[in-house]
Amino acid sequence: MSLPNLTGRKICILATNGFEQSELIKPRDTLRDAGATVHVVSPESGEIRGWQGDDWGDSVSVDAPLDGAKAADYDALVLPGGQINPDLLRADETAMALIKDFAAAGKPIAAVCHAPWLLIEAGLAKDKTMTCYTSIRTDLKNAGANVVDQEVAVDGNLITSRNPDDLPAFSAAIAMAVNEAASAKSETV
Repeated sequence: MSLPNLTGRKICILATNGFEQSELIKPRDTLRDAGATVHVVSPESGEIRGWQGDDWGDSVSVDAPLDGAKAADYDALVLPGGQINPDLLRADETAMALIKDFAAAGKPIAAVCHAPWLLIEAGLAKDKTMTCYTSIRTDLKNAGANVVDQEVAVDGNLITSRNPDDLPAFSAAIAMAVNEAASAKSETV
């Protein structure tokens, strides 16, 4: 599947140590290959380390600090999963404020695996059709979401996927949402 050209678009990936390796790397690289500028934004500086399988994985460079990151500077927000990463970020007030700012602006927010925990914490799950990793489906249901078992669920500006196997569909849905939002914005200007 070919993705729309995202040249001129900026995408924020919000992550910290313990992100699921493939869930940050694959969307980042896919969206960059489609022409987008993709920034890894983190409360940490320098590098953050991924989790792969049963142990620590590779590190990735942090492109911009969380302090000072603004939804207005980006076209979409991507939230990789893993158990550690979203659990740490949902306790970070600055991270939660950034997610809520993207939501308030109506910009695409994409969460995979355990990252829907962040959408629950931000109060965004109620009455939305969403998917997630199997172990947090009850959390999503308890937050009022309509939980489905499919590779990608899109409801308004929210995009969710279950696991690393879903990353091609997840990345394509992000690219389509960014392209659609850009087209809608240019029509109103």
